[in-house]
Amino acid sequence: MQSEIARRLMLKYSPVAILFSNEKPQDALEFAEGRWGCVAAMLTAAMKGRRVVFSRKTFGCKGGGIGLGLVDEYADGFEYFISTGKEGAPPAAGMPEPEAYKKTPDLAREFMASMPLANIPEQYVVFAPLPEVDAAKGQPKVVVFYANPDQLSALVVLVNYSRSGFDNVLVPFAAGCQTVCLLPWNEAARECPRAVIGMTDITARPYMDADLLSFSVPYAMFKEMEDNVPGSFLDKHDWKKVAERIRRNS
Repeated sequence: MQSEIARRLMLKYSPVAILFSNEKPQDALEFAEGRWGCVAAMLTAAMKGRRVVFSRKTFGCKGGGIGLGLVDEYADGFEYFISTGKEGAPPAAGMPEPEAYKKTPDLAREFMASMPLANIPEQYVVFAPLPEVDAAKGQPKVVVFYANPDQLSALVVLVNYSRSGFDNVLVPFAAGCQTVCLLPWNEAARECPRAVIGMTDITARPYMDADLLSFSVPYAMFKEMEDNVPGSFLDKHDWKKVAERIRRNS
């Protein structure tokens, strides 16, 4: 499946399709069972051309299981990990220090309660380079782009091109894997789905290029955007000036 958006925006990496499947793809990258790993690193590998697979035994970290829709409850004490730690209790041996992404455990609990947790019926979550995907054999749930500021600007405008309102794009506080899989998949069920800008997760940032963010859309929105490319601002003079800068910096 080719993307005219990717061609016009001169993306550094191929868009990635996220699929839910009961069939495990052959020769796919996968975390070893019980070993820690970051979903963001696997997404970057998929952007570079590798097929990646996750199961309920190989999602890398507990947060990753939630972000992929393979786990629907947080681990006990997670609110302390993403906030301040447990008052009066020293860090457990071998455990990472608190992330301090929320000022208090109460705010962390509130955040956790607001997340639309899911437990998909399928056995596997697959990240595949979009050109390798045949939608006739299984439609993606989500399509993910990695984009620099100029390209991200174009994606935001393209989403809004055929939609009313000004809030058709969401920039949530969430884990990187939640912003590329769980949240855009959840958006697909809304009456007016939104695109999701992500990978603002500080923990995930080291696993991707410093000048890129993710932009994720439900598959139906991706098709809508692709159909809207001809005749849009991408054919006009202002975009050509920006495109020239992208070309020079490639």
